[in-house]
Amino acid sequence: MRRIIASTYTTLDGYIDNPHEWSMPYTDPGAQQYALDLTLGAGALLLGRITYEGMAQAWPHMGGNPYADHVNGIEKYVVASGPVDVEAWGPATVIPGDDVLGTVEGLKQTGGGDILIWGNGRLTDTLATAGLLDEYRIWVYPIIRGGGERLFRAESRAGLEHIDTKTFESGVVVLSYRVSAA
Repeated sequence: MRRIIASTYTTLDGYIDNPHEWSMPYTDPGAQQYALDLTLGAGALLLGRITYEGMAQAWPHMGGNPYADHVNGIEKYVVASGPVDVEAWGPATVIPGDDVLGTVEGLKQTGGGDILIWGNGRLTDTLATAGLLDEYRIWVYPIIRGGGERLFRAESRAGLEHIDTKTFESGVVVLSYRVSAA
């Protein structure tokens, strides 16, 4: 059975928006290798519409390295209640918002590597509550922003079991938690 892993960058004070503006100075070879290994273990991305549309503006123009080539080549599943331009960054399939639980449960039963979610929002909350999200990988960056979009929302609920901690030279720490109960 495939695992669903939510991999999210956050500041030390718990904000996740616009990581391209604050995460890059903390890139180091160990963190890059960890990200590559996590990504190469994934056979698909599962994204909300907003995340997909943001990524679709940049990723199709990247390539020439194992990370970007793999990300661009794997299937993307986009959860959306309305139309999405899946031609912008394919291969991509839209999962209707009202069918997300049944479809994701079916995807977990297929082969092909882990399913990776980038970001943390309503999609991860929905999957965690339904018992379909297997793991959080929370990349904590040594920076304080003081405001923005929170890592978790007031309605977020999940029981967690700590399974691993990785610390990199840059000060980035990846905290891994298995979702045990909603």
